[in-house]
Amino acid sequence: MASLDRVKVLVLGDSGVGKSSLVHLLCQNQVLGNPSWTVGCSVDVRVQDYKEGTPEEKTFYIELWDVGGSVGSASSVKSTRAVFYNSVNGIILVHDLTNKKSSQNLYRWSLEALNKDSSPTGVIVSNGSDYDREQFAENPVPLLLIGTKFDQIPENKRNEVLNRTAFLSEDFNAEEINLDCTNPRYLAAGTSNAVKLSRFFDKVIEKRYFTRDPSQMTGFTDRKRFNFKSLHYD
Repeated sequence: MASLDRVKVLVLGDSGVGKSSLVHLLCQNQVLGNPSWTVGCSVDVRVQDYKEGTPEEKTFYIELWDVGGSVGSASSVKSTRAVFYNSVNGIILVHDLTNKKSSQNLYRWSLEALNKDSSPTGVIVSNGSDYDREQFAENPVPLLLIGTKFDQIPENKRNEVLNRTAFLSEDFNAEEINLDCTNPRYLAAGTSNAVKLSRFFDKVIEKRYFTRDPSQMTGFTDRKRFNFKSLHYD
């Protein structure tokens, strides 16, 4: 098989949110039967047809780097994890829709990855406070927000949870997908989730291989340092 160009996408989020199950579903189109804790980092590969169905169609490899650990880890663990953040072309932020804390921690995960040489210990989360979204509007690294365990949300709580994820999506200037990793139908061809996913991967490829402006190229070279003054979270 001829070698294909590839891009690197981080998959970040708290332990237990379902990152390994998500990556397996994205790459193998199968449910992961016995998920286990990820130690360090696990990498799987997805084949993506860039601009599928157009004259510009081209096949790429998407490397999905499932990073283990938690944002509360010791500084030595964070330093070890930083090696995974080199030359990244995109980030998927994963949270458990039934666990509000895992959603809050996405701010800290994004800070750790985008500022891989800094420790995100100064993050303040306060109800109703204003948050400067312009920082992520200027971020050249494409982001995608994925909420897992959608099937476990009670019907009478779904509107509340979806409103909360909408705020997250706006904060990160990213599209959102909510799903159940044990049900491949959530990512079936032609669904809105599948369209969003393909659009995200095409954007990652576009910025890596087809963007002429050097300032828009990813890889975290000469990138801005991201700082959160105050984060709202209802």
